[in-house]
Amino acid sequence: MTPFIAETIGTCLLVLLGNAVVANAVLNKTYGNGGGWIVIAFGWAMGVFVGVYATAAASGAHLNPAITIGLAFKSGDWTTVPVYIAGQMLGAMLGSFLVWIHYRKHYDDTDNADAVMATFCTAPAIKHTFQNLLSEIIGTTVLMLGVLFISKPHESLGALDALPVAFLVLAIGLSLGGTTGYAINPARDLGPRIMFAILPIKGKRDANWSYSWIPVLGPIIGSILAVLLFNIVQ
Repeated sequence: MTPFIAETIGTCLLVLLGNAVVANAVLNKTYGNGGGWIVIAFGWAMGVFVGVYATAAASGAHLNPAITIGLAFKSGDWTTVPVYIAGQMLGAMLGSFLVWIHYRKHYDDTDNADAVMATFCTAPAIKHTFQNLLSEIIGTTVLMLGVLFISKPHESLGALDALPVAFLVLAIGLSLGGTTGYAINPARDLGPRIMFAILPIKGKRDANWSYSWIPVLGPIIGSILAVLLFNIVQ
């Protein structure tokens, strides 16, 4: 499996399971309707676990342009960055498309346009450009720092090596995710936002493009900041 295919598959699985748990919790007439934030955070964490577990051996399972850029910034090798990000974007778009296919009847039965958009991409609980950007920077700094420490030489957990990253994302979602929905991943937000804009979804609202740069730029800044901090403490 090439890194491009691995990143496409891994990010597809991540977004499919992550956005599907949001759909299950907020769309009308699902068995999981009203499941709430804890259910959503656990679902996203398990999506990360599955995506990382499936593709770690083939590509290192970045599944996130911020991780890819951060690691390139750390190593100085940018040669594989375009391939990785292309796979991540394609996978995120495919994953969100599959969520729409799976829950299509429930989308048709849901008249809350904000809830429908939430099954694709993030939005701030309180709109404030600086605070929203800062939230994404802090969340991704924690993510990238955690990944860097987890990836240091350690005693292998075998097939469970993906679990620490999943627990890390769970912790970020439960503690830091309440402000912006913790995109912490440009592909996870931008790819599904594009799909939301182009899919024929009944009664949908606009894709909130004025906000869309925050979950792209914030994670990239956070990841670079994490590398600088990691280099200081090493």
